[in-house]
Parts: sequence; C-alpha cells; structure tokens
Amino acid sequence: MIEPGGYILITAFILDFFLGDPRQLPHLVVGMGKAIHFFEPRFRQMFKNPLTAGIFFTCFLVGTAYGMAWVLTGWAMRIHPLLGAGVQTLLLFYCFSIKGLKDAAMAVVASLSIKDLKTARKKLSLIVGRDTRTLDESGVTRAAVETVAENFVDGFLAPLFWALVLGVPGAVAYKMINTLDSMVGYRNETYVLFGRASARLDDAANFIPARLSVFVIAVAAACLPNISGRRAWRTGWSEGRQHKSPNAGFPEAAFAGALKIRLGGPSIYHGTRVDKPYIGSVFNDPDISAVHTACRLMQTASITGLVGALVLIALNFTVFKGF
Repeated sequence: MIEPGGYILITAFILDFFLGDPRQLPHLVVGMGKAIHFFEPRFRQMFKNPLTAGIFFTCFLVGTAYGMAWVLTGWAMRIHPLLGAGVQTLLLFYCFSIKGLKDAAMAVVASLSIKDLKTARKKLSLIVGRDTRTLDESGVTRAAVETVAENFVDGFLAPLFWALVLGVPGAVAYKMINTLDSMVGYRNETYVLFGRASARLDDAANFIPARLSVFVIAVAAACLPNISGRRAWRTGWSEGRQHKSPNAGFPEAAFAGALKIRLGGPSIYHGTRVDKPYIGSVFNDPDISAVHTACRLMQTASITGLVGALVLIALNFTVFKGF
C-alpha cells in the first residue's frame, strides 16, 4: 500500500511531467522573486555591513518560506485531510520543473535546427547565467546540455530530497534558497558580500543531492539505449570535482560520461571571463542531437528518483508521509 506521502509525490510529479509551469496561475517561484526584490533594499538599509545584512536577509526569507508552507499545510490538513494533501501536492508541484526545463532546452534546439543562431542565443539566455551573445553553435549546444544536467538537481532531485527529509515545507524552503542564489549569489561588486550567505546556503543544500545525482543518472542511463550508465558513474566521480561550483560538476560530469560529450570550458559571466575546466575532455563537443538525448536522460532520471523516493517511503526511511 502506498503511503499518503507517496500519493502526493506521484501526483505532483505527474502534474509537472505533463503540464509544466501553470502560466495562467500565480507561480510560487515568481512570488519568491518578488519577495527577494522587495526585502533586499530594506535589509541593506537595516544593516550597514552588507555581509551581516545578507545573512539576516537569507535567514528571514528561507525561514519565512518554510514557516508559511508549514502553517498552510497544517491549516489545510485540519480542515480536511484531502485539502491538506491537495495543498501539499500543489506546493510540491511548484517546486519541480522538469517539463519547463525540457521545453526551454528544446526551444533552443528548434532555433538551432533552422540555423537561427541569434534567436537560439536569446532563448538560451533565459535559462543560463552566462553571456550568450558570443557563443557559436557548439557553445550554445554545450550550454543547453549543461543547464539540463545542472538543473536536474535544482529543479527536481534536490526539492525531492528535502521533501523526504523535511516534508513539503522543506522543499519550499529549498526553492527559496535556490531562488536566492540565482538572484543574489554572485561574486560581483554588488553581491560579493551581501549574497555570500545565500550562495553558501545553496552549496550546503545541494551538497548531498548533487552527489546522489551521479547514482540516479547512472541508473537512468543504464535503462536507455546507446547511453552508458557505467561511463556516467565513472565520469561523474572522476571529473565531478573539476567544476568551480562544489556541486554542479557532479551531474554535469555524469551527463558528459553518459552522452560521451565534452562540457564546461571558458564562459563569460556578467562581462567577466571565467576559465572553467572542461568536463569529459576526452570526448567531442555535443551536437544538436545531444540536447534531445540529455532531455530524455533527465526525464528518465527524474522517474528513477521518484521510484527511489517511493521505495524509501514504503520502507519508512523518510519522515515524509504526508500530514
């Protein structure tokens, strides 16, 4: 018999896998972004030291996200168990972004397939932090695969992990951490001190999920034709630490090994060249077909992660069973 938490996970996963982000409805992450914009200047005014301001700013927003989700789900559960399950499902659905990521990556491919490099660069800029204006076709393709690999963790595996550990409020808190990092976790003059707490907290929150992703990706790769699960495992562990990020390199290296492609390399971020090492350096640069394969691998890995989570729930290895 599936535990209540299992039904919540399955339903949230199906909604995201087939529907993606509900553009007609307010989105949780959009609300988080607005909250970050609203409170940033206020915390900067409250504390003269930007590092101190950033610490309190991060703790306040993450704590608020967790607290509001906890109160909302508890309140809904007290009214009726079905309402409680529905609220938890909706919140968790908002924390997943597999279909949205696939659609964004395939939009880049659609432009590349008709040799419209300018539009491909523009579409890519919506899902990556680097400067895309000077990328050639190979650079655009490589960046698209990299964001699919990295965001498999950010957009699915890490929210799933924190839902298992801390319940749905944990997944919501993680989403706030990840949104904070994407908005203020930069090493430029504006955020090098103010955004440090957000960046370090994001590193900590992704530490286990990023390393767990190597196993999940390897298992998923073994289930697909013409992709090597063994190579994903080997490359993930041997080259995952070569990335400047303490976490992003693991899923990227696993994807590089599975697809037998080269990722990483120098990139431009906010006008500054960042000399990242290549991952999967013995392989060739990816072509357009690699993006298709990467999306298929990401979807299969998300199903693999879901099955693993359901097994853990069935074995009572997790606190997440629904309220």
